[in-house]
Amino acid sequence: MITRRKFLSGTAAAAGGVSLLRSVVSAPAQTIAPTGTPVPLAQPGRDYTPVITPNNVSLPWKIVDGVKVYHLVAEEVKHEFAPGLEAFCWGFNGRVHGPTIEAVEGDRVRIYVTNKLPAATSIHWHGIILPNGMDGVSGLTQTPIKPGETFKYEFTLKQHGTHMYHSHHDEMTQMALGLMGLFVIHPRNPKYRVDRDFAFMLSEWRIDTGTMRPNPNEMTDFNVFSMNARIFPGMEPMVAKLGDRVRIRFVNLSAMDHHPMHLHGHTFRVVETDGGQIPESAQQIETTVLVQVGSARAIEFIADNPGDWPVHCHMTHHTMTQMGDKFPNMIGVKSGKLDEKIRSSLLPGYMTMGGTGMADMGTMGMPVPRNSLPMMGGPGPFDYIAMGGMFTVIKIREGITSYEDPGWYKHPDGTVAGLAAAGDLQRDGVDVQTSPKPPEQHMHHGS
Repeated sequence: MITRRKFLSGTAAAAGGVSLLRSVVSAPAQTIAPTGTPVPLAQPGRDYTPVITPNNVSLPWKIVDGVKVYHLVAEEVKHEFAPGLEAFCWGFNGRVHGPTIEAVEGDRVRIYVTNKLPAATSIHWHGIILPNGMDGVSGLTQTPIKPGETFKYEFTLKQHGTHMYHSHHDEMTQMALGLMGLFVIHPRNPKYRVDRDFAFMLSEWRIDTGTMRPNPNEMTDFNVFSMNARIFPGMEPMVAKLGDRVRIRFVNLSAMDHHPMHLHGHTFRVVETDGGQIPESAQQIETTVLVQVGSARAIEFIADNPGDWPVHCHMTHHTMTQMGDKFPNMIGVKSGKLDEKIRSSLLPGYMTMGGTGMADMGTMGMPVPRNSLPMMGGPGPFDYIAMGGMFTVIKIREGITSYEDPGWYKHPDGTVAGLAAAGDLQRDGVDVQTSPKPPEQHMHHGS
């Protein structure tokens, strides 16, 4: 087991072998470099850890004359963000966002893009070094892909890292509708292997309650904040075995907002941007990483602290969803007998909400408009989890033999915060009837 101390001090040994929990996918033996020199074809599971895109999949590929061939189909997709919230979006291959493209440094890739949208489009390979005519900027480096047409992109991958692909034609509309995906390039000769490699696309949407079409004209007031186009409680958890070396890749293609992504229970190293790997001497130890619009960040840590740990954006309104943006400020409002009067004469069952915060909107199970969700949250092991939107969980367990969802964490006795016993309060001299005040500060003036 690699300890956190060894990992953070930079002395962690290279992770050797292949985890028994990973599946090995067979593949042909070689691909062809642009010079015509055969290059050994790295096999997923054997030579690198395949990336996991929660709530999504990786795009299938095949080898034709030494080239990896992929096919993307841009089309309208009816997409579920979480049970109770659906929208007509634009995506690829029946998914929003599109499937993750995985390849290896040195691979020659050929990507066909078929346009089944009602508008022209083009695909930009964001952060990838390639010939100018393959960059995918409509009108500048290529003609637009008209509805019904199929374009071919082909280039050799000269780098490795966390990248993305997205529309570069009427981006305001097409990216706001979801036309984007992850592009992960694994190193040809990695210095070490991670055990778990997760990837998330961060994005934001404007979906008015009761409607089913994202509004691409929105500039500031977004109300759905997603990870891989899903929101809590519709997110699959990440699962890791105690002691696993874990990588999490964040890519932010939101329209306007940066996202400070925070991990509980661990510290991590920021090891990569969309520009490449950060030298070990420059890697910062953090618990929160700012992922700016149009950029990527990859973090790594040792999963040495068991439990169910949140991973979420620390912009507090980004862990809310639709109902939060037009709700009047009711904090501190004392309704008195108003509720009783309204129930008796106007609305049976009426209850003033939000006087002590927003969490009760979910816990009370109040009805919401058609095709919308409460402001936040979902059921948890102790009570309602008063967070939603850009929020998920990594579940770290000892002794697991599968990476299937293990359910909620079973805490050892004595390790859960709870109601204080009267005897404990008395023993420790805690008087709950008074508010302890710090000693007064006295100014000391020097001579």
